[in-house]
Amino acid sequence: MTKFKDLGLKDEVLRGVTDQGYEDAFPIQEAVIPVLLTKRDVVGQAHTGSGKTAAFALAMLNDIIPKKGIQGLIMAPTRELAIQISTEIRKMGKHTGIKIATVYGGQGMGIQLDALHRGVEIIVATPGRLIDHLKRGSIELGDITHIVLDEADTMLDMGFVDDIQFILDLSPEDRVMSLFSATMPTAILRLAEDYLHNPKQILLDADDLSGEGIDQSFLVIKDRDKFKYLLDFIKPLKGQIIVFCSTKYRTRDVAKYLHQEKYNAVAIEGDMSQSRREQSMAKFRNGKADILVATDVASRGIDVPRVELVVNYDVPNQEMAYFHRIGRTARAGTEGRAITFVSYSSIGDWNIIKRQIKVPLRDLNQEMHIEVSIPDPLKRQSSSRRFGGGNSYGRGGGGRSSYGGGGRSSGGGRSSGGGYGRNTRDDRGTKRKDTDSDGKNSYGGRSRW
Repeated sequence: MTKFKDLGLKDEVLRGVTDQGYEDAFPIQEAVIPVLLTKRDVVGQAHTGSGKTAAFALAMLNDIIPKKGIQGLIMAPTRELAIQISTEIRKMGKHTGIKIATVYGGQGMGIQLDALHRGVEIIVATPGRLIDHLKRGSIELGDITHIVLDEADTMLDMGFVDDIQFILDLSPEDRVMSLFSATMPTAILRLAEDYLHNPKQILLDADDLSGEGIDQSFLVIKDRDKFKYLLDFIKPLKGQIIVFCSTKYRTRDVAKYLHQEKYNAVAIEGDMSQSRREQSMAKFRNGKADILVATDVASRGIDVPRVELVVNYDVPNQEMAYFHRIGRTARAGTEGRAITFVSYSSIGDWNIIKRQIKVPLRDLNQEMHIEVSIPDPLKRQSSSRRFGGGNSYGRGGGGRSSYGGGGRSSGGGRSSGGGYGRNTRDDRGTKRKDTDSDGKNSYGGRSRW
């Protein structure tokens, strides 16, 4: 295993790494850092929790000169991820004299202007708010030497491709650029071809959607029974827990019920103010809260090493959302557990996700001797989420899944737009796809199954 001291980093950067207790580089860091230090562009693909933030941040900290203006730009899809990246860079760069500002929608512009006026060398930003600053002249990109696009696939899913191109067109041609993405769809490859110069492709664990290192299990139960089983699973645990819900309404209800049971829980969902979201996240990161209840708005912005269990209270509406959720446990080589509650009306969706999981799944229904009895109306439904009208688990309208029911209840459906949820307004008032789903549906609290 390669040591950080062997990667060509400056002493002041190495001191920040060793202060965090790290000596050996993770594979993504070992592969990426030397390439970026030679001023070559990088396209990196690695699973969540692999250490890519340190990979691009350490190379940037190594090259940037203090008090010489804005030289580094990192773009991220969500505020939570932007805040997390900034926090990590401050820790790693505390001996370098380099200052970081985080700009994102939901926070007052005055706070960000004050930070910029004091002088910074690295900007971590969401695309919408960054464009606000560019248009008012509070941020200029003329001295940029390093650009990072983190979670590029999510930024494109959220409709930020035009914003990203607008920003990159304003930046100098002579810069070092890296793009990191969990998946490599055609749009990402096209973006890389247009804006990166002879990039080194580092496809580390490119096909790993397995959640390796995570004990994954599922339980098929009636929707109304989920909270009872949640209490059963969390009662004996000592570590921290994240519970992912499908809607903000469900998130609020689960957090309220946990409080009633005397659990120290905090919630994060799309309608909360930014200050409340930051307070909740800070409590969880600092260990002052044991349980975080969240919608998918938080699935990309949580890096807490002590998370012992992730509970998918509701089946997510995309395969990748599942892997990003469970990736909040087993961070950086540790072990973790993930349990998915599958309501009867979500069996078709869960079967789609199961096809992507490459490690053995524990069937808790068998282990706990819990019988699955699908109501007749649900047996006649078929999943129409991504593969047209019928699904691949049955034939015709009465197709059966491995549990006797192939799809969703007709009582509610997900947004037809795909992605993570409804269309809403981002921090600039532009119509975007939000990472928080607000629609009430059969898995969001209205179905009795």
